[in-house]
Amino acid sequence: MSDAVTPGVVPPGPTGTGVVVGDDGLARPVWAATDPLLRDYYDTEWGLPVRDERGLFERLSLEAFQSGLSWATILRKRPAFRAAFADFDPEVVARFDDDDRARLMADAGIVRNRLKIDATIRNARATLDLRADGGLVDVVWSFRPAETPRPSTMAEVPTTSPESVALSKALKVKGFTFVGPTTMHALMEAAGIVDTHLVDSHRRGSSGVWGDDGRPLTAR
Repeated sequence: MSDAVTPGVVPPGPTGTGVVVGDDGLARPVWAATDPLLRDYYDTEWGLPVRDERGLFERLSLEAFQSGLSWATILRKRPAFRAAFADFDPEVVARFDDDDRARLMADAGIVRNRLKIDATIRNARATLDLRADGGLVDVVWSFRPAETPRPSTMAEVPTTSPESVALSKALKVKGFTFVGPTTMHALMEAAGIVDTHLVDSHRRGSSGVWGDDGRPLTAR
C-alpha cells in the first residue's frame, strides 16, 4: 500500500477513483469500500483462482445474469440463484426442461430474464460437451495472458482484452451464449485469470497466480 494514501481519502488520479483505506487500515477500490456485502466479496473471493468446473460455471452464469445490472444485485440474489439452479451443478442444470423454465420465471428471488435463463441451461449443456475438449476449466484458463494489467485507478482497469475477445469467440463456437468479451473479461477477473486489483489495494498479488510485476507465478 502506498504511503501517500490517507485513511478515508481517495487519492488523486485521472478520475479520482483510486483506493480508499477503511477503518481496518486496508486499502480497497471505491466499489468495495462501503457496502459490507461487496467488501466481503472483494476481500475473500473476487480474484482468487477458480479451478473447478462447478465453481467456474457458477461464475460464468452469474456474470451473464449481471449484464445490464449491478453486481451488488447479483450478490444479494446469489443464495436464491444457487437454490434455483441446483447449486450450479451443470449436469443437473443441463437436464432442466420447460417446467423448470416456468419455475425459474416465477422465482422472484432471481433475475427473471428468459433469455438469460435459457442461456444458463444451454451453457450447462455446452459445459458437459466441452469435457471432450479438456473441460471448461482448462479451456477458460488457456486464455490467461502472459501479463496482467497493473492499474493505479479504476480508469486504468480495462473492460475487455484480446484474450477475453478470443475466449468469447471460442466459447460461442462451442455453443455458449451470453459470453461476450466484456462478460468474459469480468469472468477472468473474478476467477483470478487476470489480476486487475489496483496496485495500492491490499488484495493486489494475493491470488498466488500473479506477481506484483504483472508476470505469472504459476504455470497455469
